[in-house]
Amino acid sequence: MLSFLPGPLLAVINLFFISLWLGLWGGLIFLGGLLKLLPISPWRKLINLFLHRFYQAWTLCMRGTLALTNRIEWQIELPAELDTKHWYLLISNHLSWLDIVVLTSQLHRRIPIGKFFLKQELIWVPFLGIGAWGLDMPFMKRYSKAFLAKYPHLKGKDIDATRAACAHFRHSPTTVINFVEGTRFTPEKQQHQQAPYQHLLAPKAGGIAFALNAMKFDAILNTTLCYPDNREPAMPAALKGELKRVVLKIEAIAVTDELIGDYFDDAAFRHQFQQQLNGWWQAKDDQLSELLAGGNTGATITDSVTPCK
Repeated sequence: MLSFLPGPLLAVINLFFISLWLGLWGGLIFLGGLLKLLPISPWRKLINLFLHRFYQAWTLCMRGTLALTNRIEWQIELPAELDTKHWYLLISNHLSWLDIVVLTSQLHRRIPIGKFFLKQELIWVPFLGIGAWGLDMPFMKRYSKAFLAKYPHLKGKDIDATRAACAHFRHSPTTVINFVEGTRFTPEKQQHQQAPYQHLLAPKAGGIAFALNAMKFDAILNTTLCYPDNREPAMPAALKGELKRVVLKIEAIAVTDELIGDYFDDAAFRHQFQQQLNGWWQAKDDQLSELLAGGNTGATITDSVTPCK
């Protein structure tokens, strides 16, 4: 709608709306998170309901803002059997901060609300920490081998935190989202890591292997994200109204017995699981090569969503 305007003006408009939605919905989530700190357990279920509604409203407002300032062609390919009453483990490559908006908005009411595993340090970030805690996002504290050698009594604490979070998720349908590369892709990171892929970083298997062992999922959603017509990072392009095409492809993978095991203490299973994940990542890399070379398969949807009402 406004994509004809100059890029700098669109950036100002986008930053205004992003700040507005973050202040409005993020502020309400923050206040709800504070209420959850009070010893009023009978109200927690009602508070959770409102917090998740606020979170959904934020994602739709962000999608509406993208539609207002960009003319986006959505190329989407999803499994037919997706359901909001199932439990999913969603794994994805990671290209941009925009990935979170793409996933949460395009999968809205198709799968349960996503829960991201966050670094423990983020809980101290003003507003973000309490808001994420209020939404039951699990915080993970990772210890280095050197630290554990000095303080061996802390060994396994990060695993305990994952187990506690997964136990909590059993009570209602949940999508656990994991960007298994651990960070956003850049050519510099890829070169430094010397990963055996053209468009991806090496996947980290430990977190998802443990999650699969800690709770029962109905399927793994192997997700591929791509912004094939934008050579610069997607978020700056979106701010300037230059985001052209977004590709979201999801393959549902059955959770078989071969994917369940003790990743940390069973060397044979650890090797097998890592090899399986590497195979998925190689197929994803091949798919990205095709997309970036001009392939255009899958359903095309013109985004006509208006800003949040």
